[in-house]
Amino acid sequence: MTSIDFTDRVAIVTGAGGGLGRAYALALAERGAKVVVNDLGGDVHGGSGDASPAQLVVDEITAAGGEAIVDGSDITDEAAVQKMVATVMDTWGHIDILINNAGILRDKSFAKMEPADFRKVVEVHLMGSVNCTRAVWPHMADAGYGRILMTTSTSGIYGNFGQANYAAAKSGLVGLMNVLAIEGAKKNIKVNSIAPTAATRMTEDLLPQQVLDIMGPDTIAPGALFMVSEQAPTKTILGAGAGVFAVSQMVESRGVYLPDGARTPEVVAERWAEIADITDANPLESAFEQTSKYAALAARELGLHLES
Repeated sequence: MTSIDFTDRVAIVTGAGGGLGRAYALALAERGAKVVVNDLGGDVHGGSGDASPAQLVVDEITAAGGEAIVDGSDITDEAAVQKMVATVMDTWGHIDILINNAGILRDKSFAKMEPADFRKVVEVHLMGSVNCTRAVWPHMADAGYGRILMTTSTSGIYGNFGQANYAAAKSGLVGLMNVLAIEGAKKNIKVNSIAPTAATRMTEDLLPQQVLDIMGPDTIAPGALFMVSEQAPTKTILGAGAGVFAVSQMVESRGVYLPDGARTPEVVAERWAEIADITDANPLESAFEQTSKYAALAARELGLHLES
């Protein structure tokens, strides 16, 4: 079994003052990484700010002989994020790993949700991750190495009542991952997502204590570390919770061609079971692959020869 080592790697972990971010930061440092512990110090809804939780994590790391620095930047502030990255480059000269973990909750049913709360959650989760990723991207590209981990959620993948804003942001991060994994491939920048289910401030009021007791952040951290290691895959969603790890994929059914004369809503309804049959479903590598699939299927039915 190959050991996963982060000696001399530099990692930024956002929202690392507690919960999952803290677990990631401590685990990375334990394996030799130099860690930037970013945390605004706000509450679960995004209010107030206190740098002391992040400082406590740094103190834990340094007490164990590791290297870490505190950063209190608001990830929704693009200039502040750029300044954070500049400080990291001045301090250690490179950035190898970014874990976009910071987030907030403002849950309500869609009908009762204020637009400002919708925008704020999207701003923190999605645009905060965009800001951090844009700031580290050129440095990773220049170095020919990078590992970026987005934090998505089963709410975004499968849906969850009362979390339209959160789900929209988390689903958006999967789209961002898909594109960046393609764009980063030539520069050895691997981009993945983790969908964690853990006992944190965000879930303590949602799950029974018996469940929380077996779902600590430490049960997630091994998966996160693998996803930012040299051996990591790319363009992959890892689900994790209670020591269980699984991969989620978006797949598409085989596809059914309808000729001109049968291309009506009624025929779509009549053949729906066949159209929706995912028995032979496969993931697609890109949007263009879907276009090619549809064109090839239509051409075969029409007796056309497509040039490759």
